[in-house]
Order: sequence, then C-alpha cells, then structure tokens
Amino acid sequence: MTASVPWLVLQLADSAFPTGGFVHSNGLESAAQLGAIAGADDLERYVVLSLDQYGHASLPFVSATHAGADFAAMDRLCQAVLTNHVANRASRAQGSAWLTAASAAAPTAGIQALQQRIRDDALPGHQAPILGAVTALLGVDHDQALRLALFQHLRALVSSAVRLSLVGPLAAQALQARCFDAVEATLARCRDIDPQDAAATCPLLDVWHAQHDRLYSRLFAS
Repeated sequence: MTASVPWLVLQLADSAFPTGGFVHSNGLESAAQLGAIAGADDLERYVVLSLDQYGHASLPFVSATHAGADFAAMDRLCQAVLTNHVANRASRAQGSAWLTAASAAAPTAGIQALQQRIRDDALPGHQAPILGAVTALLGVDHDQALRLALFQHLRALVSSAVRLSLVGPLAAQALQARCFDAVEATLARCRDIDPQDAAATCPLLDVWHAQHDRLYSRLFAS
C-alpha cells in the first residue's frame, strides 16, 4: 500500500472519484438566489469565507480521526457541531458516499471494519471524520489528508459556481488557483484546532445555507 499512496491521493482528489461532492454547492446556490453573489468579487469572497468556515468547523475532525481519535466520539461530536440541518444532511450523505467509494477503490480490512462499526453503532457517518479515518488507513500523511479535504471543498465550490453560471469555466480555474493561498492560510490556522473548539466562523454562511430547502427551484442538494 505504501508504494501506491501517491497514486491513491491523486485518485481521491480526482473529480471522477464519486464522493457525492458535486451534488452539493455548500450553500452557494442559496446565497446566489438570495442576492448575496452580485459579481466575481462576491463569489471569491464567499469561497474564501467558506474555506475558513470549513477549516474551523470540519477540518478538526479530519485531523482528529486521522491521528487515531475514537471515531464514534468524533462522529457524534461532529453531529452536535453541525447544527445547520442542510449542512448536517449534506455531510452525512457525502460521508456515506466517501466511504463507499473508498471501500471500492481500496477494500482493506480497516475500511470494511469502519463501515461495519458505523452500521452496528448507528453512527451518523459524517464526511470529515470519515475522510480522516480512511486516509489514515490508506497511509496518507496528516497534512496531505488535510489538504485533500480543503481541496475537495474548494473544487466543489468552484464547480458549483460554473454550473450556476456565476463564472465561466476558464475564469473558475483562475479563481481556484488564486484561492490556493487561502487554502494554505486556512491549513496553517486550523490544522491544530481541537475538535472541542470546532465552530462556525461566518454566521451568514449558515443563514444562507439553511434557506436552501426553501428555494423555489434547486439545482443542488445543498
């Protein structure tokens, strides 16, 4: 497994890896329909704020389970932290998809045992603790796992913006490249946050995200 880890990381980061992320806009669709995204500057600001919020609210759980913290405890704490019902539902859906895809790509005993534990203990199966636990089982190092989590969040936002016609595909790639500095800054701020200190950092993001189910028409599930 060790020799194939770099290739596994590329596979996990590939847009073809079916983690369910492209079904979710992370509140961007709702924010756009509610008038919060009026142009390119607003979109970039939303992406940076969403990265920071993900770093403070979700990345601690990736880090903790990767480091060997009890999965059930971290999963239940993540359930308590994600009070936004839309974000909570999306996290559980993506967690399930992530674990299923990882099990198909690398059917190790550890991943299968994690699947069994989630079923036996009726755990919510949130995306962040699952990502941390699975990448540890696959031999991905700590910072690579955190960067993978942040990259997937960024890529999903940028892809959503294209499908919502907020930006064209070439401009979206430029936006994603510009945001890599924000990704690294988020990693530096958040890599050592204790899960007990996980928190939302931009209440407006939660307000917009929570309105998703009330939209008249929806392209995304969240």
